[in-house]
Amino acid sequence: MRAKAANVTAIIVALLTCPAAAQEVSVHALFEGKALMAVDGGKPRTVRAGETYAGVKLISADSEEAVVSVNGKRQRLKLGEGIYSTVSLPGEYATVTLTTDQRGHFVSSGSINGAAMRFLVDTGATMVSMGLEDARRAGVNYLEGTRGHSQTANGVAQVYKVKLRDVRLGDITLNDVDGLVHENNALPVVLLGMSFLGQVEMRREGNSLTLTKRY
Repeated sequence: MRAKAANVTAIIVALLTCPAAAQEVSVHALFEGKALMAVDGGKPRTVRAGETYAGVKLISADSEEAVVSVNGKRQRLKLGEGIYSTVSLPGEYATVTLTTDQRGHFVSSGSINGAAMRFLVDTGATMVSMGLEDARRAGVNYLEGTRGHSQTANGVAQVYKVKLRDVRLGDITLNDVDGLVHENNALPVVLLGMSFLGQVEMRREGNSLTLTKRY
């Protein structure tokens, strides 16, 4: 019995001390039904929709973007974009690492209130900001929010301050996040502002940005 207990203890220790599974995925070329992808810094390989390469499944692809499944979670990647996804062990902090796109921006897929979104990391934005279309898809009743105005690159825009039930990026999910809905400004992406970023630790290294949930 003691030997069996010792074996069980050894297995538990091994599980707790092994590193979290991680996969870094980047897209180098896009075609209809296939994509040229690199995983964990390996040699790029052409993968067809439905195929799995190094644990990453290509769900679909066209000339605009690829949809992949990384660690069981779907991600949308455009040409030149990448995401570093980790599976956190119990007791670890949730972490997501993003890589810059061709323009030097950090863009990634995520969700608001369970609705899929494309995020652009923007430390200059006070809050998570979105256009009307994205707000409606997320079920945000912006008309019940606080009405105000915001200065944008295109001038003054009417906005509504709202509470977002949850905002998710990779393994990081935050609840009751302040958001802004721009009524007359069709934002092409959701700006991931400081109402989200201020609640995570950010570490920039070269073309990578690592976000870690604080608690």
